[in-house]
Amino acid sequence: MNKSLSLWGACALLASSVLSGNAAAQAAYTPVTFQNAAVHDPSVIKSGGTYYVFGSHLASAKSTDLMRWQQITDSVSATNKLFLNGTSNVYTELAETFNWAQTTTLWAPDVIRLADGKYYMYYNACKGDSPRSALGIAVADNIEGPYVNKGVILKSGMWGQASYDGTVYDALKHPNTVDPNVFFDNGGRLWMVYGSYSGGIFIMQMNPANGMPLPGQGYGKRLTGGNHARIEGAYVMYSPATQYYYLFTSFGGLDAAGGYNMRVARSTSPDGPYVDAQGASMASVKADPAKPLFDDASIAPYGVKIMGNFLFERRLGEAGTGIGTGYVSAGHNSAYYDAATGKHFLVFHSRFPERGEQHEVRVHQMFMNADGWPVVAPYRNTNETLTHVRREFVLGDYMFVNHAKDISGTIKKSRLISLNVNGTISGAATGTWALVGTNRIEINLPGSSPFKGVFLSQWDETSKSYVMTFSATSREGVSIMGSRLVPRTDAQVVTAIYNELSLGNTSAVTGNLTLPTLAARDAVISWASSNPSVLSNTGVVTSQSSDVTVTLTATIRKGTASAVKSFVVTVRKIGGMLAHYTFDGSLADATGTFGTGSVIGSKIDTAGGSLAFEPGMKGSAAVFNGATGVRLPNGLISTNSYTVAMWLKPAQLTAFTTTFFGARTGDAWISLLPKGHDGVGGATMLWSGTAWYDAGLGMTIPTGQWSHVAFTVNNGAVSVYVNGVKRYAGVNFPNVFTTTSGVFALGVNWWDVPYKGAMDDLRIYGAALSDAEISSLAH
Repeated sequence: MNKSLSLWGACALLASSVLSGNAAAQAAYTPVTFQNAAVHDPSVIKSGGTYYVFGSHLASAKSTDLMRWQQITDSVSATNKLFLNGTSNVYTELAETFNWAQTTTLWAPDVIRLADGKYYMYYNACKGDSPRSALGIAVADNIEGPYVNKGVILKSGMWGQASYDGTVYDALKHPNTVDPNVFFDNGGRLWMVYGSYSGGIFIMQMNPANGMPLPGQGYGKRLTGGNHARIEGAYVMYSPATQYYYLFTSFGGLDAAGGYNMRVARSTSPDGPYVDAQGASMASVKADPAKPLFDDASIAPYGVKIMGNFLFERRLGEAGTGIGTGYVSAGHNSAYYDAATGKHFLVFHSRFPERGEQHEVRVHQMFMNADGWPVVAPYRNTNETLTHVRREFVLGDYMFVNHAKDISGTIKKSRLISLNVNGTISGAATGTWALVGTNRIEINLPGSSPFKGVFLSQWDETSKSYVMTFSATSREGVSIMGSRLVPRTDAQVVTAIYNELSLGNTSAVTGNLTLPTLAARDAVISWASSNPSVLSNTGVVTSQSSDVTVTLTATIRKGTASAVKSFVVTVRKIGGMLAHYTFDGSLADATGTFGTGSVIGSKIDTAGGSLAFEPGMKGSAAVFNGATGVRLPNGLISTNSYTVAMWLKPAQLTAFTTTFFGARTGDAWISLLPKGHDGVGGATMLWSGTAWYDAGLGMTIPTGQWSHVAFTVNNGAVSVYVNGVKRYAGVNFPNVFTTTSGVFALGVNWWDVPYKGAMDDLRIYGAALSDAEISSLAH
């Protein structure tokens, strides 16, 4: 999924004031735009004035500024233009590779231009559940192809057979021949670093005339990893600024729960030995064969960890919207040194908090600290330049992240610290800080050597403003980052929290409320209920036999400043109807509790669309044309016990298309699909993205005729009905609607083909109806 994001940032008339963080000088604004692309494992190359990234599954994109990316290709297919040449395509060109690796996709490639002016793509494929892989070369006159195969140069996974070094292939010590990076050293010699789990990361010298391996090397020289250590995505960058070669790798697993994190080591020679900031040789890094497979504990202490899972968490009352800015399992990076500007760039893919496995390319600048180690700018690149920083503009409150050295799927959320005028640090971390020279920072925290890095003014996508940041690393290989918050008094903080504090729709509450207790700048919110037996001070709801109105009072405190805000909450009776959309010529809620739905385009966040009405099962029905959805009011369901029932008459059936969609986030949702997906044979299903729950019915509702479809959820117990008959019953259904701000839509979601067909009599209840009650709705 690609997004175009138009942002507005300060670009003051006095550039030096802006870059030093002078908020008062940021009076003039100029647009800052990003265009995102999805390329997993991006490998960067510049051709002319354009940067290209090539990645797994033969995805690619290009940009002229490392900010706005244009997707070129997105998958391995017979029409992928990188290998499309007359009747030849990627499958025919790379048939040997696909046959050996027993797969139909490709892994992370690398492209380099050699002296003959041609572009050499080092492609690779892997079986996936074993290191049975093939790595080869294809050549093109144009960087965008078509590429013509020159053949496979390395294979792995030849069980029981001799490998390239003459010994029987052993996955604990021989490489998995994937993820190549080909580079010229400072003396013009050509090298390829490659490898993954299994025997580790290897390097071999290549012939600069034809791109092939020089003879007699076997698999080359091992640099790090082995015994199935989770180390992959090797990339080497030479920096003339320090005269070191930097070996980047990613530790951990690449999925959202895998704890992927980027690490770096350095050497004065392209083929090592590479050492980390503690002087430890990366050649000694491997998993312990006596421990379980994918032993992370043995490798975690090594390398300089430059970035792991983190979130600059936007708290209630801070500038901007959303949860903040951060990354999940960012990694498999490439890097680029721009000789003309002396700038270093880190190019990687990342997943994101609360967005599941969806990924995009990101580019950040890197800067060499006082010890010659790269530190990564906290926010994405806008081609910033280090400049003189005035001390008064770096004082104040910061969101602070310590990336530590662990390999974990946990997101490290920012904590509040202050850089004080007397050189001390207070808040969640204590110590001292100093501005060294014009833009360097040195931070001293207990139990660590000094953290050395840079101050840099950057664009913050959450607050939509330029903010002062810092990034630094210690000799223990730990990196820290900070992002300065807008200066505010305690009274201003309390006012901002008061203005934003909301509980969503409180007119029909059936489930527990989430009551925030911590807000901007560590301000505290305490709650009091007028009727704790119905709605407690912590938000616990006890439904009664009739509707009950309760007043919740929030007291906000920061220092000596405080404010009080009250909310009137209606707790609905047990099992009561929450909303009823009859579609009798309008999108109004017949109960009067919730607002009228609105017509939207082909996605939840897309305007447009056109909805019609025709005779239905009960009065009129809404007719969806395949390019239209309906956005329902937020907070329709806010409990783990509910019922959704509706009449459906599909005009066509397409996989993944939703009729009723509800989401807490892009990663936590439910979706009612007339036609499911291949995993359930296309059967009608209730689907959840929180834990990938498939409630397939074993049948598919027909097109061109009405079917009554309903589902009930009761604290994890789920049932799905067609025409009053229970077709599915299960347990452990995810608890999605834990807030009163859930997003709801009919016919569309954020991703898939919209619904085409009719819909009638949508009913939503605040409890799981019985089998008999569902049957009565259908008959």
